[in-house]
Amino acid sequence: MKSSPAPLGFGIIGTGMIAGYHAKAIAQVTGARLVGAASLTADNVRTFAEKHQLGFWTTKAEELVARPDIHVVCVTTPSGVHLDPALAAIRAGKHVVIEKPLEVTTARADRILDAADQAGVRVCPIFQARFGQGARTLKAAIDAGRFGRIAVASAYVKWYRAPAYYTGWKGKLALDGGGALINQAIHGLDLLQWFAGLPEEVSAYKTRVVHRGIEGEDTAVAALRYPSGALGTLEASTACWPGWSRKIEICGETGSVALEDDHLARWEFKDAQPGDDEIRNAKVDPSMRSGAGSATAISYEGHLRQIQDLVDALRDRRPLAIEGREGRKAVALVNAVYQSAEQGRPVRVA
Repeated sequence: MKSSPAPLGFGIIGTGMIAGYHAKAIAQVTGARLVGAASLTADNVRTFAEKHQLGFWTTKAEELVARPDIHVVCVTTPSGVHLDPALAAIRAGKHVVIEKPLEVTTARADRILDAADQAGVRVCPIFQARFGQGARTLKAAIDAGRFGRIAVASAYVKWYRAPAYYTGWKGKLALDGGGALINQAIHGLDLLQWFAGLPEEVSAYKTRVVHRGIEGEDTAVAALRYPSGALGTLEASTACWPGWSRKIEICGETGSVALEDDHLARWEFKDAQPGDDEIRNAKVDPSMRSGAGSATAISYEGHLRQIQDLVDALRDRRPLAIEGREGRKAVALVNAVYQSAEQGRPVRVA
């Protein structure tokens, strides 16, 4: 009888709110164990280590990544400082899990991806919304051609964040990369491009309507033009109380679907297929809810599913469900929207 392989050791760099979701997920992943954590602030990382019963903590990332019992490093620092800890882990031969977005520019994302290619390690960009059953059902219908020619593909993320949310690094250009678009709406952007492909051109506006003290935007809109000729719209905000479910709409010549968070709220096709009624009547999965009204409203279930996929892929030597370069696409779309809004002209997506 074969013995089970030793669990992969995980380390976490950055001990803010989202690090707790990673820690809880890793604790539930088969074949994984959380070894230690690192943060620049000793009090923060000590408290984090005590809460999650870790035997090792440090204020120096290089000490964490040097440990031979750590095989995977989760980077959960502010978005604009993912680069250095990711490179440190990669140079130490560790696989990296990077909380969204991969980085705040495609140039910085490319440095991570190129370094990982050279080192022969994997990059897992966190986009846990892809692991919901509703999202996967919609993706399968698109891949099966049930929509015919897609005419409109759009995403709407009208969320709310209280003024107290914008403390520390949140909303600062250097650390957050922007505002509502790159932080809150990026899951919607990723789903949209996963379903419909990257737009080739965007024309956008962004503003600060409510949260006027931040550097990034609290509201952005964009018109999208896809290579196929399809069009779409993108709306992102943290100024819309009380916050509505994230919505993705895919509409074509033979079908139209609306995905609200991970619930398929509309599922309509010209040609019915077995299973359509079951899909329409499926219950909402509360574990895949979004943070429409609060950053703490999400579950760690999506992180669990994605990190489990990483562990299984490393064990089985197969591709990840979301490879590193997939994470670059959402960054490219965000960068194009910001560039269009700042320059007042349509911009092609890199």
